[in-house]
Amino acid sequence: MTDHHADRPHEVRAFFAQRAADWDTKFPDDGPAYATGAAELGLQEGDRVLDAGCGTGRALPALRDAVGPRGTVLGADLTPEMLHAAVRAGRGRHAALLLADVTRLPLPGAALDAVFAAGLISHLPDSAGGLTELARVVRPGGRLALFHPIGRAALAARKGRPITPDDLRAEPNLQPLLADCGWELMRYEDKDSRYLALAVRRR
Repeated sequence: MTDHHADRPHEVRAFFAQRAADWDTKFPDDGPAYATGAAELGLQEGDRVLDAGCGTGRALPALRDAVGPRGTVLGADLTPEMLHAAVRAGRGRHAALLLADVTRLPLPGAALDAVFAAGLISHLPDSAGGLTELARVVRPGGRLALFHPIGRAALAARKGRPITPDDLRAEPNLQPLLADCGWELMRYEDKDSRYLALAVRRR
């Protein structure tokens, strides 16, 4: 099973650094999709949530609204330019922003109630290692949402590529991968309007 975008961290950083400045203007209509995706986590007031690979922070306002002023919202990204764009867009006020590799998070075990991850899995150099690290920092019974504002077929068409059977985001591939990393896949959606895989941290 291959990961078509499994670049080394510095290549991922370079890829997104070049695109950070106009990322939001390139995808101006994705905001509501991020809000509804974040809502799928079922966050409660006071919860602790991480946006893993937060990019320009489009999910951060919705995550903050969900956990309220007593909650904790963290946004972690490997690319300084993306975090700078989040601050310029005013989203830094909704979260503590961390320049961090999500495969090596500066967090203690079971520190979080949930993780939101938009478009992350296809950019992880080691998908299993990244999902295992996310499991480490989430409490038993906590949740993970793997999200994209459009589904796999629509994204492949946008990039001019076919969907391949070894795509990690396909349910038959993703479910055992998540299970090996400490997660149980609870819900899976892959339609033109969004991609969502909702998993629970096993106890």
